Amino acid sequence: MADWLSRLLFRRGGGGSRTAQGVAVVRSGFERPHTPDGDPDAQSLLSQGMRAGRAPLLRDHLLARTKFFDAVVLDALGRGIDQIVIVGAGYDDRAFRFRSPGVRFFELDHPATQADKRLRVKALGDGPTFVAADFTRDSVADALAGGGHDASRPTLFICEGLVIYLEANEIVELLAALRSCAAEGSELAISLAVHPEGVPSSAVVNAANVARRGGRGEPWRTILPTAEHLALLQKAGWAEEEARDDSDLVPQARPMRSLLVRARPG
Repeated sequence: MADWLSRLLFRRGGGGSRTAQGVAVVRSGFERPHTPDGDPDAQSLLSQGMRAGRAPLLRDHLLARTKFFDAVVLDALGRGIDQIVIVGAGYDDRAFRFRSPGVRFFELDHPATQADKRLRVKALGDGPTFVAADFTRDSVADALAGGGHDASRPTLFICEGLVIYLEANEIVELLAALRSCAAEGSELAISLAVHPEGVPSSAVVNAANVARRGGRGEPWRTILPTAEHLALLQKAGWAEEEARDDSDLVPQARPMRSLLVRARPG
């Protein structure tokens, strides 16, 4: 992956990204489930001292995403999956919120991205296994194996709010790497930025970045019609099983903007 992605991930996790911090602040105000051993206050603790910025403007979409991925994690735990990999985790709190006996959470991110979070999680008790990977040169599969991930057992892979920052070929590269260490019974849960058919994707991306305060420093790269986005998943070896629009979960969310997908190794 390109050098710009390494720089982006540094900003996202190293405390410099207003976007990542804003998402954490907004999410800390949601009513969410947790496991008996989980910490319902984890997101609030992780986001102490952060500012919401413009993230409240996306509250309905963030709420839909949060509902979807929380439900996916709980479903995986209920089915006995004991490995959960969160890719580009940022300030995600699920390793603490859904802490469960015998379940191991892995957070795969750039080493600089994890530095700020490591400082913040010290007071939260048992949490994720941090797996450092420079996506510009490291093998994702090798990094996970080095962190103790067992590719012979089922895994839930989570990619929330990440691939919009990648070029299409980089999305395929990342998802194919995850597929390479996905045993039978594994699942991918991913959010995809979409737009209606009949509009040039490049124009949609350009307009979105012009409208965003972070459009220069943290530009969005890939927004596609639904069929084209799902084709990238198939190319990477994943078969879509369920796709839901944000508005299916939160009626106030603008439709045809974000797709929430569950997929199996294809």
